[in-house]
Amino acid sequence: MSTPTSKPVESAYGSAFSLRDFLSSFFLIELLKGMRLTGKYAFRSKITLEYPEEKTPLSPRFRGLHALRRYENGEERCIACKLCEAVCPAMAITIESDLRADGSRRTTRYDIDLSKCIFCGFCEESCPVDSIVETSILEYHGDKRGDLYFTKEMLLAVGDRFESEIAANKQADAKYR
Repeated sequence: MSTPTSKPVESAYGSAFSLRDFLSSFFLIELLKGMRLTGKYAFRSKITLEYPEEKTPLSPRFRGLHALRRYENGEERCIACKLCEAVCPAMAITIESDLRADGSRRTTRYDIDLSKCIFCGFCEESCPVDSIVETSILEYHGDKRGDLYFTKEMLLAVGDRFESEIAANKQADAKYR
């Protein structure tokens, strides 16, 4: 003869009844475990930063807002080779160029749609004259989609404003390139 085994009793709804589960829920064991975990961290020092006042350190290779740079004499660096436009996987860059009177080629239009940009850094890597760079600026926004459409003049203004910071970051990163 076979020996009877203790099986959980089936209820009317088809699920098994367990005395341990019943007592655990009756004495609110899960609630007590949660309160113990909360109490464990309640009196420790907090690790949350108050963002606008406290800033976290950024990586030296962080890629943020784009900027167009100029030479020391004030002439823009971009030679309209269109490599950044060709290499951009998101097709966020639009360039139009024209020949100047001295025979050099310069851009007449250089637009970046930052709502499309994936901040991969390919444009910066492909530029032979370090014209387009991604700065460490992360605090910018746009209320409308058109606000994130940067024109050549806007990019040059960003580059002029932060040129010393851009040059310092390029110098610090030069040994890794």
